[in-house]
Amino acid sequence: MGRKKQGTLEFRYYDLPQKERVLAMLGKDWIRPYGAGIKYQHFHNLMEIGYCRYGDGILSLDARNLPYEANMVSIIPKNYPHTTNSEAGTESYWEYIFLDPEELLREIYPENEFYQKKLAEIISREPRFFHAEENPQLAGLVKGIMEEMRIKKEYYIEAVHGMLNAILFEIARINGGEEEQTVSEVRRSGLNSIAEALSYISVNYAEPIRIEMLADLCHMSETHFRRLFTEYMKMTPVEYINMVRIQMACEFMKRSNASMSDIAVKCGFTTPSTFNRNFKQLLGITPYQWKKNPENYESRLLEFHISATKGW
Repeated sequence: MGRKKQGTLEFRYYDLPQKERVLAMLGKDWIRPYGAGIKYQHFHNLMEIGYCRYGDGILSLDARNLPYEANMVSIIPKNYPHTTNSEAGTESYWEYIFLDPEELLREIYPENEFYQKKLAEIISREPRFFHAEENPQLAGLVKGIMEEMRIKKEYYIEAVHGMLNAILFEIARINGGEEEQTVSEVRRSGLNSIAEALSYISVNYAEPIRIEMLADLCHMSETHFRRLFTEYMKMTPVEYINMVRIQMACEFMKRSNASMSDIAVKCGFTTPSTFNRNFKQLLGITPYQWKKNPENYESRLLEFHISATKGW
């Protein structure tokens, strides 16, 4: 049997302007017949937030085709396939801002890498598309940033920074629900006492890790460390190490076609069977099943021919 025919995607890469935390695409240049001459979807290295000033058409989010009209907001995570098509023979007016949620979260929580990653995962969980009146607070923040970037009056960088942070937390509220509340409770706890261990695990997950050594990093006995770790993280140190390793394995599977045995070694598992057992215990499915899950949109990028361009 021949190989399944691959589709085509375009990767559009953007740089954030120096000293600014957002790239804004505003004004009359973005009044156009969207989709004209474009036959495939694209994705970005940054999160895209769009606001439709006027026009009608279809916003395609991977396999979903959603009608748009004036005063609609789109929030599309990085690496998510999408495209915009105006109604035939008409123009639409969209304006966009692009941002890097991970970089913003590193600034907000510089000493809490665990919370950075967990919150970034919640924020980028799925795209959102809604009428401004459905969430006037979030829509108002988006329009506020666009106006600050359009006029660039005194202190606009600081004003935009504050609104970007507010946008991230509003998206986290929408996407997170009970999970976001649980993560917040973890952050508010005495997490700093085990911060050194969390940081070490995040960097050295592929190496053998002894709990005694983690306790030494935190200047406490192994027994005390295990008790505090389980109290704060709601899991044992070993369970947390395996969770980080599984998360990294998912990242590798999203972005490569490496064999499962290679991924197991890269992520600190001594054998493929140990990797498979821990993966299924945590996520309820095998690594192979997870990789083929159509909801894992980043892994689907591997099915396409990718062409790269520098922005629009």
